[in-house]
Amino acid sequence: MKEMELTDHLHELRKRVINIVIILIISFFVCYGFGEKLQDILLAPLRSALGVEGKVVFLGLLDKVLTQFQLAFWSAVIFSSPLWFHQLWLFIKPGLYESEVKVVRPFIMIGFLLFCLGISFGYFLVFPFTFETIMTFGVKNIEATISLKEYIVLSSKVLVFLGILFQMPNVMLIMGFMGVVDKELLSTSRRYVVAAFAVLAAVLTPPDIITMMALWVPLVLLYEIGLWAVALIVMPYKKRKEKVLLSEE
Repeated sequence: MKEMELTDHLHELRKRVINIVIILIISFFVCYGFGEKLQDILLAPLRSALGVEGKVVFLGLLDKVLTQFQLAFWSAVIFSSPLWFHQLWLFIKPGLYESEVKVVRPFIMIGFLLFCLGISFGYFLVFPFTFETIMTFGVKNIEATISLKEYIVLSSKVLVFLGILFQMPNVMLIMGFMGVVDKELLSTSRRYVVAAFAVLAAVLTPPDIITMMALWVPLVLLYEIGLWAVALIVMPYKKRKEKVLLSEE
């Protein structure tokens, strides 16, 4: 990486943070304007699971207002992600040589695609499966009354969390190219990582095995994808690079 003065790093960081804040503020007001439609979209999996046996309610006088604000914020984070991903790239780029730029650039696009994939996975698979399981669990013929504010805030955070979580293969690839990890290290660490994921899933989810598995299985799959990506992409790349260096000598 290029050597840059600390003041240059701080100036660039300040510039990108300001740009990201401006992007989020503008996106917030745009998303707030579409708040009702966004709310209906986010409520759709829950309403489908509730059917006629439950309803969504607001419990406080200001709950609907505060819910709209929080929904607008988390929606802004999601929908403006291409723009703030680009700002992150512009912060990283000045510290790289041209050859490093060519290697790292694809990971920015991959990161954005994985972020979208994580959100889609949560909305189309995790939400319907989890809600249906919870609604059919235990005693039957009991009406469910769900707080609008709690649901909107929790579901928004879960979607953003899954988007970030799906960066795991991307991070593992970058660490592989940096020489921090390799196939052997990731393979020998697998059993400990899988166990750590089980603990994390147990901590982050409600106390039932179905919801825990819904988080634990994707975590393990993402780790396996990252491991094989390092094995099939990073390791051959490094071997080719070593051959080129040897031939030049």
